[in-house]
Amino acid sequence: MTRHFAQLMLVAACAVMATSCNQKPQETKPASMPQAAIEKLTIRYVDEDSIMNNYNLAKDINEAMLRRQNQFDAAQTQKGNEINKFGTAMQQKLKTNGYLTEDSYKADEAKLAKMQNDAQNYLGNLQQSIQNELMQSQTQLMDSINNFMNEYAKQKGYDMVLRKSATLYIDSKYDVTNEVIEGLNKRYNKVAKK
Repeated sequence: MTRHFAQLMLVAACAVMATSCNQKPQETKPASMPQAAIEKLTIRYVDEDSIMNNYNLAKDINEAMLRRQNQFDAAQTQKGNEINKFGTAMQQKLKTNGYLTEDSYKADEAKLAKMQNDAQNYLGNLQQSIQNELMQSQTQLMDSINNFMNEYAKQKGYDMVLRKSATLYIDSKYDVTNEVIEGLNKRYNKVAKK
């Protein structure tokens, strides 16, 4: 069954390559690979969604990003409340003829505009910082998974480890997701929270 599956995968891969290179199907020779290589081809797959849900580094990164998003939301609410409070006080002062001069009203208008501008800049910088942190975390996560997978595949003697989402069909007996998650988590050393 494994040999038959490997042969089918090889034929399918060659057909895709032939189509993408705009070559005529009869010009390609999917059987040009030595028969011994086809028989020894070892393929497994992982479910990347399960890895992201169960790999402790991915969970820690997700929690950190949720904390950062909550921090942004709180800052946005706080700045909005400060601006609204000052704007409401201005409106009340205007209704009750609290401004004795036009200059004092213009000073408060300028202060409100500055508060809005400062809030926009602060929130923009905070959002950019969170975005940079997210990109660094994603890079760290993918590097960790890729480095582990390279070692794992070599250690197990696998020629390929595919993503489940990249296949149309693959028998579940070739699924090594749980083994990979266990190996990733054994290797992961949690860092102290910032």
